[in-house]
Amino acid sequence: MGACCSCFSFSLCGCCRFKSKLPRSSDPENRGGEDDKLTWPCFREYKLDELRAATGGFSIENVVSEHGEKAPNVVYKGKLPDGDSLIAVKRFNKSAWPDTRQFLDEAKTVGQLRSHRLANLLGCCYEGDERLLIAEFMPNETLSKHLFHWESQPLKWAMRLRVALYLAQALEYCSIKGRSLYHDLNAYRVLFDKDCNPRLSCFGLMKNSRDGKSYSTNLAFTPPEYMKTGRINAESVIYSFGTILLDLLSGKHIPPSHALDLIREKNFQMLMDSCLEGHFSIEDGTELVRIASRCLQYEPRDRPNPKSVVMSLNALQKQTEVSSVVLMEITNPPPVENAKEVDSLSPFGEACSRMDLTAIHEMLEKSGYKDDEGATNELSFQMWTSELQEALNGRKRADTAFKTKDFNTAIESYTTFIENGSMVSPTVYARRCLCYLMNNKAQEALGDAMQAQVASPDWSTALYLQAAALFSLGMENDACEMLKDGSILEAKTKGK
Repeated sequence: MGACCSCFSFSLCGCCRFKSKLPRSSDPENRGGEDDKLTWPCFREYKLDELRAATGGFSIENVVSEHGEKAPNVVYKGKLPDGDSLIAVKRFNKSAWPDTRQFLDEAKTVGQLRSHRLANLLGCCYEGDERLLIAEFMPNETLSKHLFHWESQPLKWAMRLRVALYLAQALEYCSIKGRSLYHDLNAYRVLFDKDCNPRLSCFGLMKNSRDGKSYSTNLAFTPPEYMKTGRINAESVIYSFGTILLDLLSGKHIPPSHALDLIREKNFQMLMDSCLEGHFSIEDGTELVRIASRCLQYEPRDRPNPKSVVMSLNALQKQTEVSSVVLMEITNPPPVENAKEVDSLSPFGEACSRMDLTAIHEMLEKSGYKDDEGATNELSFQMWTSELQEALNGRKRADTAFKTKDFNTAIESYTTFIENGSMVSPTVYARRCLCYLMNNKAQEALGDAMQAQVASPDWSTALYLQAAALFSLGMENDACEMLKDGSILEAKTKGK
């Protein structure tokens, strides 16, 4: 018995898959309450040996976060033996939770929560000096990583608004369930799931939350009442939420006192992230600043409650029909967790399931045009026409650009070849499909992969590339279905 993942449906016809609705989890209005409770396994107690096996003996290679030396607090990635679902295992020692009964009671209480807005607690373990918490694994990093340490592009304004709303919805859900206290809420506590939707870590609901104590890592960001009494309350969590709104506005970790000074002096535009210039309206920016300043009021009684914050943030939501995967432009999402639902995949199919675009490029480059044999023979027979010779030369230029990873030039040259109309090449469509994926143009990539399938109905590569494009569009269920179709077609082709 162990944690299980939601099943995937395989129901849409090939031509309509990319037109299906976005997953419910990408809907900002879906708060993931009790109506979704059945999509998660029940909380349970794990054996230490079970978790040791899942994490490779608590291998250092599986460490995803680590805090503190005197009281180790390490999170590992783990994989359960009864399936492909991933888990996050937070490991304490006995000194962090000397009272076994308190640890178990706290874990069971938090483990009763189930929401699409939380990285839910699945279970716990307490053997000897070990204290471990087991939660859903969130594969797409933290808000801190995407906001402060981004490599290729800043977090989009619409996505920042979505993060704010989803986080407020998580706090509202916890408040309704009687767990309004949260330990040290910050950008590291906001995680992104496989669909790139932000979720609040359940771990912060545990530590000493029963007696109202908390431990802050940075006093400059601590609620004023904690400085006076050493305790937090529900309003303290709203204050911490306000500091995250400042993070989203500025792209930096700005002390609330400094931010409030700017707001009072009407210099709030100095708070705004310069990377967002021209990508949001002054009205929306002003409103988010207003919400943040309300959350950061000195007196706890002057701060809004979670329900009020959710209502205010709902009115600001943009591009609600666009999935979080598309907004964040994640080009290499994690491997499909329910691979057992898909027949055995070839290396190419496996690369598409992982969205490993580099591997896909290498395999397409290596395979050349062997899947175009019929078209190539026809072309060689008609080689005497200057028009066809020019088309071949154009394709050769495109192939050179493709090989050197000059994907923009490759797109232009392959497009010229296709529009010439002298021959239909599924491989050209496949190559241009990958070029589009490399340029974050998933819809165009999907169109080319479908054209490749039309040109060569028995070519599994076309189906696998459709799966990759669907993953990029955030349509994971449909992508998994396409992987299954590709593996079935590939098996039939090999059996001929």
